[in-house]
Order: sequence, then structure tokens, then C-alpha cells
Amino acid sequence: MNIQTQTITAKEQRTVLKRLLSYAGKYKKEFIFAFILLIFATIGEIIGPYLVKVFIDDYLTPNSFEMGPITTLAALYVGILIVKTILTYFQLLKFQEISLKIIQDLRIDVFSKVQKLGLKFFDKTPGGSIVSRVTNDTEAIKDMFVSVISTFVQNGVFLVGIFIAMFLLNVQLALFCLLIIPIIFGIMATYRHFSSRFYADMRERLSQLNAKLNESLQGMSIIQVFRQERRLRKEFSDINDAHYKAGMKNIKLDGLLLRPAIDLVYVFSLILVLSYFGIASLGSEIEIGVLYAFVNYLGRFFEPVNQMMMRLSMYQQAIVSASRVFTLLDEKELAPVAQSNNSHMVSKGEIEFRNVTFSYDGSRDVLKNISFTAKQGETIALVGHTGSGKSSIINLLMRFYAIEKGDILIDGVSIKEYKDDELRKKMGLVLQDPFLFYGTINHNIRLHNEEITDEEIVEAAEFVQANHFIERLPDKYEQLVVERGSTFSSGQRQLVAFARTIATKPKILVLDEATANIDTETEEAIQVALEKMRKGRTTIAIAHRLSTIQDADQIFVLHQGEIVERGTHQELISQEGLYQKMYLLQNGTANKLEDVVTNN
Repeated sequence: MNIQTQTITAKEQRTVLKRLLSYAGKYKKEFIFAFILLIFATIGEIIGPYLVKVFIDDYLTPNSFEMGPITTLAALYVGILIVKTILTYFQLLKFQEISLKIIQDLRIDVFSKVQKLGLKFFDKTPGGSIVSRVTNDTEAIKDMFVSVISTFVQNGVFLVGIFIAMFLLNVQLALFCLLIIPIIFGIMATYRHFSSRFYADMRERLSQLNAKLNESLQGMSIIQVFRQERRLRKEFSDINDAHYKAGMKNIKLDGLLLRPAIDLVYVFSLILVLSYFGIASLGSEIEIGVLYAFVNYLGRFFEPVNQMMMRLSMYQQAIVSASRVFTLLDEKELAPVAQSNNSHMVSKGEIEFRNVTFSYDGSRDVLKNISFTAKQGETIALVGHTGSGKSSIINLLMRFYAIEKGDILIDGVSIKEYKDDELRKKMGLVLQDPFLFYGTINHNIRLHNEEITDEEIVEAAEFVQANHFIERLPDKYEQLVVERGSTFSSGQRQLVAFARTIATKPKILVLDEATANIDTETEEAIQVALEKMRKGRTTIAIAHRLSTIQDADQIFVLHQGEIVERGTHQELISQEGLYQKMYLLQNGTANKLEDVVTNN
């Protein structure tokens, strides 16, 4: 699969970093406390070599071993070492605690954003790609906050302290050592330029791997039935190979520009320092303690630089991942919401479609000038061939998509004016393939709606006759439901979905081929339940089996996005149009069926 990887510019990287750091504002006090601990720990780290320098120059070189001062110096050195160790532990602990809190906040923001996105976004975005951003990408960001930020802050303060100590020892040599900084920054800039491209490629490939894995798991039965294992394995292998190649490019870059390049600069710096002291010793005496301290500080200077360079890899991964996460957070394809602050209430459930035209892709209309009215308590049936627009009417009525042309009114008020809570509370939806959550049957009927009591759950199950199979289960209403309810039959899952809907006592009932997956015996029982459910409720039902909607108050026949026929069952049969042909195909005699085929 060919993809175009977006390269993140240096300016965009700075913007992403600034946005990431804005999450730390909530923990400003904790951050300041950790920073103070870091400064004191760094001071202790810097004082250590200086105390050794004092011992060498003031006591070891002149061969003066006064036990009192030496003991005091040693005790001071050991005490500073112990205090520094304790402070380092607590400042690292505090920095990582803040980091984990920040990543918690970010993950909640991302998950909450996903919940607000419209179905149009999910139509064009693979589920595995979204999962990758919520899990893999936020995990990379977590590594940055836990390992990178604290390391950069700690080592940055440490480097400043080292240079201060160097200037106190020898100003001229310290100025020479300042030349190292531009070289190091140049290596960092080069690494960031190339690695951002490679990491963007790796993250995109990882998203594709997740998407392919998710698709395979969802369609495993089809894959096995049609023997698609080899094809899927080949496609997965190709993506995996592309991910490997992108990773190898970055490994080669890491091997060249991280530790090896910095070690090379360190060697030349050490040669510079030793050459300086060697040349200086020809003209005058040099202090061994100063030489030791300077070489020690130089080594201590490059150790944090190496740590920062090694974590620069994590930093680049985090910046690329954060860019992908922020792209998701900035997504504009949100689910439609109320366009006013009015608190309209659905009281009757009367529905009116008024000249509704709709397109999913903006170019081909799937609904064309749809108009009809469903009065309170009426049952409206939508029939038509696949692709005629039946489900699109349901999607717009449920406000899964925004209406582009025309309007939908409930009780005379535009659907755009209702708040989500009111719409969802007063409209019950049962799909052809019901979705069950991991948990218990009780949980799946209640769906955390604390207003629904256990007694009402049992009543709802009895109402739709789901209680017959539930009571036979070992744990009855506390029976565990595995993912998607795969251990139950399609009919049993549908009955639980009916009970879930009826428990909310909706004013409007929407049935999207709700009895398609139910066996004949169960269907007879559910039709009785449906008849009771429809009483006093406005019902919109999609049906392929015309025998299930013959008692509907109105039947609308759709063809290519338009209502081409409307009326009751008897009226439509008498019109001898598309509905009659569909009815004869399903219920007619062999001769009638042959006539229909011949006429078509």
C-alpha cells in the first residue's frame, strides 16, 4: 500500500511541543517543587568534583594530611552524596508522577473527542487507525513526559552548573568548551530533520497494521469461509515489512548521529583540554586538582549530553505521535448537536420529513426530496431494494448525520433544535445486528441508566418475551455477556436489544430490519411484542420481508433515493407497481413469479 507521509517542519514541531507542555500548566505547583529538588540535587552533583579538587590541591599534592580538615572534607563529601541521592530519587519520582497525570489527561481528552465525532468521520477512517492514536501514539507521548522531559530538564540544569564550575576554574578553557555547544545543536537539528520523516512513516505503518488486524478480527468467519488467510497474511506481511524498513532507516540514523557522533566530539574536546594543560605546563606549573576537576567536568558534561541524545529518539517519536493525536483532537467532523439553547421536549412523537435531500460524499444524492408525515402512534414502514435510501432516512432521523437540504420535524420542531439528551431519551433504536457490550445481561439492558430498576429490567424482558431464554441461563440476568454477545444466538441478542429499548420507554420506535435475524418461532413471539411496543408510539420500521409490515398505517416504497409509491398494503397491491412486484417475488406462486420476471 502506498502512502504519503507528512513531514513535520521544525516550526510545527515547536508548536506541537508547546501544546504538549500546556498540559503541564495544571500541575504548576508540583512542577515547581520538583524543579527545586532538581536544582539542589544538581548542586550536590557539581560540588562533588570540586571537593575532590580541594583535597588533591590542598592536601594530597603538598603532602599535608591533617586528619581534622580531611575528615570534615570527607564527611561533607559523603553527606552531600547521600543528600543528592535522596533528592534525585524524589525529584525523579515527582517528575514522573506529573508526567503520568498529564498523559492521563491527554488520553481522556482523546477518548472524549472520539465520542463526539460524527459517523461521517468513522465512515472514512479505519477503526484500527483510531485505536492506534488513542493507544500507541499516547504511549509514545507518555514516554516523552516520563523519560524525556525530566531528563532534559535535569541535564539542562546540570549542564549550566557544569559550565559555571568550569568558568570558576579556568575562564579561557571554558570559553573554548563553549564551542562544543553549536556542534551538538547542529547534530541534534540534523537528527530531528531526518528522524521526524522516518518516525512519521513508522507511525502511519503501525496504524495500518492495527487497521488490518482489526479488520481481520472483525471478519474472521468470512476470511475462513472464503479461504482468505493467505491473502490477508500477505497484505499484513507487506505492511509489516514496510514498517520494518522505516524502522531500519531510523536505526541507521540513530547509530550515526546519536552516541557515536557525540563520543567523537567528546574525544576531540578531551584532546583539546589535555593539549591546553600540556602546553601550559611547559611555561608554568599546573594544579593537578584543576586538571582532574576539568577533565571530570568535561566527562560529566558529555554524559548528560549523551543521555539527552539517546532520548532524542523518544522525543521525535513523541512529537510525531502528538501531531497525529492533535490532528484527531482538532477534527472538525463532529456529530450534529442542537443549534439552539431551547429546551424542547418530545411529547407526542409526531415526525415530518420536509423536502429532505442528503449525500454522504457531497457528490451523489442518496436521498432526493423526501417528504412524509408520521402521526402520533402510527407505524410507518420503509421498503425498497438495497441502496434505495431506507437506512439513510433512519440515520438522519437519529441525527447521526447533519441534514443538508430540507428539514426533519418532531412535534413541529426542527430536529436541529433538540438537545442530544432529549432526542436519545425519547427515541429507541433496534438494529438488524444488535450490539451487546461486555458485562452481564442486566448491564446490557440497563446500560448504566440508574433510573431503570431491576424490576423494570425484568418487566422489559418479559414484555418482549426475552425472559424465556434468560431464565434458563445459569446466572439468569447476571449471566456474563462476552464481547459482542458472541455466545448468544442472533435471535437472543436481538431480544436483549428489544428489552434494552423498551426499558427506556421511548416515544418514537425505530426498527432497522429488527426481525431479520430471528428464527420463525421467535419471530412469531416477537411480532406479538412489537405490536404491544408500537401502541402509543410512533414507529418507523425498515423491512425486507413485506409480510412483517402489512398492518402498517403507511408504507413508503423507495427507489434510488426517492419515494415512488405510498399507501397501505392493500392500496399498494392494487396499484400494481414496484411494491406488488416485490410482494409477488416473496409470496407469489411460481406462475406469478415467472410473469414478474418476464415483465422485468
